[in-house]
Amino acid sequence: MPPTRPDPSPEPQLGELVMEVARGLRRRFAVTLEPWGITPHEARALRVVGHHEPTRLGVVATHLRIAPRSVTDVVDALEARGFVAREPDPSDRRATRVALTPEGRRVLDELDAARRADSEDYFAGLSDRDRATLARVLGRLVDDRRAPGG
Repeated sequence: MPPTRPDPSPEPQLGELVMEVARGLRRRFAVTLEPWGITPHEARALRVVGHHEPTRLGVVATHLRIAPRSVTDVVDALEARGFVAREPDPSDRRATRVALTPEGRRVLDELDAARRADSEDYFAGLSDRDRATLARVLGRLVDDRRAPGG
């Protein structure tokens, strides 16, 4: 009996489906950011600063998963636009912290609202029950990944 051949059109694997959804959301978010002239990377950096402010550049680099020297370029771009400001770290005079400016806070709030609206639109085809199930399952995966040894 000859070996069975794989189905030429197999069902997508779960990981592939999740990645496709993530790519779709990232593409949509990039388009959503266009009115502000901000890149997705800059938006993530702004969110990190807003969540941890005031914070050192190393913290931003860690959250963005980039080298500390690379975060300088991102923060420079945000500072040039008036979204963040550097300040001396009172606990270490050699270190610098970064914080949102009032304009940066306003833009971050607008970006978060736009992202929520776009996400609502993206998932609009799902029933409330399906959304709740998806949120529960994805939340569990995130929690499991964050757990020690995850």
